[in-house]
Amino acid sequence: MCLTNIVNITDSCINLGYWPEYFKTSSTIIIPKPNKPSYDKPNAFCPIVLLNTLGKLIEKVIADRLQFTVVSNNFIHLSQLGGLKFKSTSDAGIALTHIVQSGWAKGKSTSSLAFDISQFFPSLNHNLLVCILEETGFDPRVSTFFANYLVKRRISYTWNTFSSPMFDINVRVDQGSALSPILSSLYLSSFLYILEKHLKNLKIPVSILSFVDNGLIITQNNSFKVSNSQLFCSYNVLSKLLDSFGLVIEHSKTEIFHFSRSQGLFNLPPLDLSPLGGPILHPKDCWKYLGFIFDCKLAFYKHIDHYVNKAISTVKCMKLLENLLRGISLLQKHLLYRCCILPIALYGFQLWFFNKAPILYHMKILNKMQRRAAIWILGAFKTSLSEGIEAIARIIPIRFHLQKLAKRSQI
Repeated sequence: MCLTNIVNITDSCINLGYWPEYFKTSSTIIIPKPNKPSYDKPNAFCPIVLLNTLGKLIEKVIADRLQFTVVSNNFIHLSQLGGLKFKSTSDAGIALTHIVQSGWAKGKSTSSLAFDISQFFPSLNHNLLVCILEETGFDPRVSTFFANYLVKRRISYTWNTFSSPMFDINVRVDQGSALSPILSSLYLSSFLYILEKHLKNLKIPVSILSFVDNGLIITQNNSFKVSNSQLFCSYNVLSKLLDSFGLVIEHSKTEIFHFSRSQGLFNLPPLDLSPLGGPILHPKDCWKYLGFIFDCKLAFYKHIDHYVNKAISTVKCMKLLENLLRGISLLQKHLLYRCCILPIALYGFQLWFFNKAPILYHMKILNKMQRRAAIWILGAFKTSLSEGIEAIARIIPIRFHLQKLAKRSQI
């Protein structure tokens, strides 16, 4: 009954092209980000938007309908991998890995320039967003609804005990809203279509990958100097086009990374972006993107070390639960391992676990982690055989578990 009423309210809002004034008021809680060297810049704080619960439920229904229409009509640019259902960071990581390996098959090295859009969600322009919805070809009722939904919005800010008065806003899409992912995807897709056309007209052979406000410019050549020149030109076009969309690149987060199978990559040329207001970028030995730790040869040794150590630390923290008055049972330990520890260790496994991939080191490290977990679950001796304690703890051997997950991810 409740769901039916919410759907009926949603239909009425869209048919009337009206969003109630009560739902247009929001409160933003300003929370300082931890471990920042100074707090004299806005990006050192994290704004959390509090919205009306009933309004969020209605927005969820609208977002599901909007996303179905967008995906079924191919409105979203193929390079935009974030803000959509059934898309995750793994898709972006797999796409990048595939591009690098396909370049190696052609005898070319791959260079990537990572950029971050500063204050992305708070900077989305309402008028431009309505124009995008109209040009995309939605039902006129949808465009009329969002023309009303995005105007006359008011917000207040709270920091510790201080609360500001209400302010009128004509930019930003609230991150706490169910509509923010799909609206931001539409906003970025329009940008990506125009950027792709500009780069094609300038004959700059680069590829673009985007995951919400994190983007990549990718080029493949036999010379890193040629790659740097192409990345420089693309970055210049990118920054100017973003400015026309009311968006700005956060230059301090821009990074360059080179992928190559050749030996002796010790004197890679830097990329000087200072003429464009950016830094001088020096390539690193490893690079973290969307939580994946890449190295130039896609071995993922540092990636697996990082996440296995994180999983082992989680196992040690789980031991604190045994000090509770009632403790935890073996079944509860097993569930904690499967639900909380194993996903940490296997984050991004699709990037390195595939047919004929060299995974001897990865399996060695993962087996050590699983052994530590099995000993914790059973309270067994450290000298116990791994196969035995895994069987008693009802834990699938790590290789078979990976094969199962890999098969499921291909469906």
